[in-house]
Amino acid sequence: MDPKPIITVLFLISATVIAAQEYVRPPPRKALHFPWSRKPSSLPQQVHISFAGDKHLRVTWVTDDKSAPSVVEYGTSSGKYSSVAQGESTSYTYMLYRSGKIHHTVIGPLEHDTVYFYQCGGQAPEFQFKTPPAQFPITFAVAGDLGQTGWTKSTLDHIDQCKYDVHLLPGDLSYADYIQSRWDTFGELVQPLASARPWMVTQGNHEKENIPLLKDGFQSYNSRWKMPYEESGSSSNLYYSFEVAGVHAIMLGSYTDNDEYSDQYRWLKADLSKVDRQKTPWLLVLFHVPWYNSNKAHQGEGDSMMAAMEPLLYAASADIVFAGHVHAYERTKRVNNGKSDTCGAVHITIGDGGNKEGLAHKYKNPPPEWSVFREASFGHGELNIVNSTHAFWSWHRNDDDEPVRSDQVWITSLVSSGCVAEKTLELTKILTEP
Repeated sequence: MDPKPIITVLFLISATVIAAQEYVRPPPRKALHFPWSRKPSSLPQQVHISFAGDKHLRVTWVTDDKSAPSVVEYGTSSGKYSSVAQGESTSYTYMLYRSGKIHHTVIGPLEHDTVYFYQCGGQAPEFQFKTPPAQFPITFAVAGDLGQTGWTKSTLDHIDQCKYDVHLLPGDLSYADYIQSRWDTFGELVQPLASARPWMVTQGNHEKENIPLLKDGFQSYNSRWKMPYEESGSSSNLYYSFEVAGVHAIMLGSYTDNDEYSDQYRWLKADLSKVDRQKTPWLLVLFHVPWYNSNKAHQGEGDSMMAAMEPLLYAASADIVFAGHVHAYERTKRVNNGKSDTCGAVHITIGDGGNKEGLAHKYKNPPPEWSVFREASFGHGELNIVNSTHAFWSWHRNDDDEPVRSDQVWITSLVSSGCVAEKTLELTKILTEP
């Protein structure tokens, strides 16, 4: 039986959902308590992995021992490590705080869709991860604005039930807010998940932590969460791109210069010019501050970035744009220049991971014509890209069981709709403009 008619019907049914009734949630749960316990100084802590170019992953961890080696041993059998890699390390001071030794070690080349076992610095315990597949299908877990509350724990527990390959986080990780020990507790909180699947993150406003005349912004974030910016030709850890299983993902910075004269803008043009939609038919984009937002919170904050960069993303036929910042969930129709456009991107705000500041309950009414579904609840999303033409998006409230989909829709790629082919000349023109 041909699945296309079924997919089409499901898409049409889902697309007709206008909005759910307002779902009033209780305030955020209390901050998690992390009792202090003495650990061996060489013990690997806060372990997480991220992409580092084709078939390579970066393993990051922290030790209290400043002489601990930045070495990762790894292999496909538990306790038997056939490969070893030497990495680099860094550390930083922040007022009276001194970080541990932060290790970054790139390992590979790695086989696709394979379980690897590894140790950091020659020390137990043993960790394991599974590499993503070489081709579709692939599943992304998506949750922003995490923090360290009871709701965060609920979100992570739900994501742990999801059979996902990569986690995408559009900003606001630890909510340390200048208290550097909270970066350490956040690293410990997410380690069970972040050590087992690649976590690809971009910065939010809570990562700034700048002190005028004393401290530049993003020092803690850049030291702890090194992303593949160098591998993607970027000069800043605040924006970069990566490719996985038929997807080109672009991570942009809402809190670094992004006008048409900025380094980020020039990098984005260069990155888009390299995208091969035959190789990567899906184009995803993430940043922190949403451009399409019918919540009363943070209205207009993304307007200047949108004015500069939306024409680029539209010409390049970006399929889906994820953002955070607003502590609620919202999904749009395909949209561009403030109105529905069948060749525009679907915008999804998912800043509801579990932050300490609570939910953003107040929406503009009536909703804009481009807003399809919106709700102020904590939760996470799952994007299952089935093939080059179809992806299934679902959003899951924390108060429901993970299998319950509070919002769901089939999304058809712009490659399959003909938009990419139609805009070839427009893209070439805009990317070659000085």
